[in-house]
Amino acid sequence: MKRPQISPKSQYLKGFSLIELMISLTIGLIITVAVFSAYIGASGASRMAEAQGRMNEDAQAALIILSQQLRMAGNNPDQASRVDDVDPTLANSVRSSRHNPVYLPTPTYAGFALSPAAATLSSYRIRGCDGTFSNITTSTNLDNLTCAAGTTDSIAVSYEADIFNTLPAGGIPTDCLGQGLSQITATLPTLVGGATVNANVTYYVAENRFYIDTSASIPSLYCKGNGGATQPLVENIENMQFLYGATNSATNVTPMVAGYLNADGVIALSGNNPQNWKKVLTVRICVLVRSEIPVVSDAASARYIKCDGTQETAPPDLRLRRAYSTTVVLRNPQL
Repeated sequence: MKRPQISPKSQYLKGFSLIELMISLTIGLIITVAVFSAYIGASGASRMAEAQGRMNEDAQAALIILSQQLRMAGNNPDQASRVDDVDPTLANSVRSSRHNPVYLPTPTYAGFALSPAAATLSSYRIRGCDGTFSNITTSTNLDNLTCAAGTTDSIAVSYEADIFNTLPAGGIPTDCLGQGLSQITATLPTLVGGATVNANVTYYVAENRFYIDTSASIPSLYCKGNGGATQPLVENIENMQFLYGATNSATNVTPMVAGYLNADGVIALSGNNPQNWKKVLTVRICVLVRSEIPVVSDAASARYIKCDGTQETAPPDLRLRRAYSTTVVLRNPQL
C-alpha cells in the first residue's frame, strides 16, 4: 500500500493569531459602540423634539382658551331688545340697565328684579388673584371670591353667553366645560314716551374660574364653570401668572394703559375693588409648561426662564420647561 504524499506546507495549521483576534474584536466593539451611540443620540434628539412639540401644543391650547375667555369678558350691547337711551326722563342707571342688564351700575333702582331669585348681578367682568382663590370651587359668584396667597395665579371671568360665543348644548349657551347655563330674566321698569321695548330682558351669564391644580402628580389648567363641576383642561401647565394693564382715566373715552400691575396692585388702586377691576384694559398671560417626562441629561440643561424673566437655577427634576406668554385686549370696557 502506498502512503499518501503530504506536502510540507500542509503540515502547519492555518488560522488567526491571538493579536489578530484581539484587533478584530476591538474594531467590532468600536463599530458597535459607534452605532449604539448614534442610536442613543438620535433617540434623545427625537424625545427632545417630541417633548418640545407637545409643550408647544399644550401652551397654545392654554393660551387660546384663556385669551378667548378674556376677550368675551363683559356684556354684549348688540343683543336684541337692548336700548340705551329711549327715555331721557329715566335715571342714567335705568337707561344703562336696559343696555346692559348683566353688570348693572350700583346702587340698583326700584322696579328692577331678577328671576330666578337666586340669580345675582355681577360686579366683576374679570377678577384676579396673586395666588389661588381659596373658595374658587365653592363661591356662588365672583363677588364672593376670596384671594389666598400662593405661587401660581388664578383668574375669574364673567361674560354674557349666547349660542354664538359658546358651544351650545341643546340650544342653550354653556360654560367653559360645555355645561348648560340657566336663563336669567331681568324685569325692568316700563318705559314711557311711546317706547315699544320689552320690559323683560332674558340672558345667560357664564362665570368661569381658571387655576392650576394637581391630580395624580400632573399639574393642569383647571376650570370651574357656573354650570357644574370642575375639570382639567390642559395637562402639564405648572404655573400661571397675570399682569393687568390698567388705565388712570375716569371715562371710557379713548382710555389708554398707564401701566401693568399684578392683582394686588389692582386691588390697591382704591377702596372700591369692583371699580378697580373696571380700569383693566389688557391682560398679560404667562403659562409655564413642562414636558411630560424627563428628557434632559443634567440639572444644568433643565434650567429655564420663569414668567418673571428670571432664571430658575435649581429645577426640581430633569423635565424640560418653558414659559409662554401673550397679551389680550379686553373688548368690553366698563369704565
